Amino acid sequence: MLDFMKELALEAGKICRDRQQHLSSLAFEYKGIRDLVTEADREVEVFLRGKIAERFPKHIIVGEEYGTTGDEDPHRWIIDPIDGTVSFMHGLPTYTISIAYQENRETVAGVVYAPTLDQLFYAAKGKGAFLGDTRLQVSEQSSMIDSLWATGFACIRAGLEENNLQLLNTIMYKIRDIRRMGSAALDLAYTAAGKMDGFWELQLNNYDIAAGVLLVQEAGGIVTDFEGNADYPEKGTLASNGKLHKDMIELLN
Repeated sequence: MLDFMKELALEAGKICRDRQQHLSSLAFEYKGIRDLVTEADREVEVFLRGKIAERFPKHIIVGEEYGTTGDEDPHRWIIDPIDGTVSFMHGLPTYTISIAYQENRETVAGVVYAPTLDQLFYAAKGKGAFLGDTRLQVSEQSSMIDSLWATGFACIRAGLEENNLQLLNTIMYKIRDIRRMGSAALDLAYTAAGKMDGFWELQLNNYDIAAGVLLVQEAGGIVTDFEGNADYPEKGTLASNGKLHKDMIELLN
């Protein structure tokens, strides 16, 4: 299954790289005042859905652009064709393709691919997480003031009055710095790889995080909601190396 998913991601990445080279002719529209969707988002999702349905015609497929199809509930695919559409549209490299496969609602395999960077992250339940042939391990950082975190602002795009800027104002004084990739899937992958010590964000969807969460968990990290429970992404998504998790929960609350 994982080999199939990796092949899917790599083929979808070729579509993305080609389309990003022709941005001026790429049609797009707004899903919200700041939320873009492009022809490439839809083209990649159609491609992924077609390949999955061809091989597993009864499996449920959940995607960002076309919702839910299929009727065999124990087997479920969660896909985000382009996580980081704004980066994609601006010719930046920090966007990803995210594919997760679930059995009985548990993610058992996940792939996150950054096409422009040519970074292929993948994980299987109980078998570890990898970037290429390199096994991933979360960081050993235990000091908040020395830690580097990732975050995003889906809450701003959604127009929420209570948003991540308020949390950022508190957290920035307690950590070394933040990085803003624009793709939650990539933020989670970099947390799994130990490049970031953790990640938090509000107002995400399952297709944003399903594959990335498995990467973090298989690399030895922890993923919870903002209160330390499993109600993510509905109550916020917090991923870390584990050593910093309790301290960040205190800041978030």
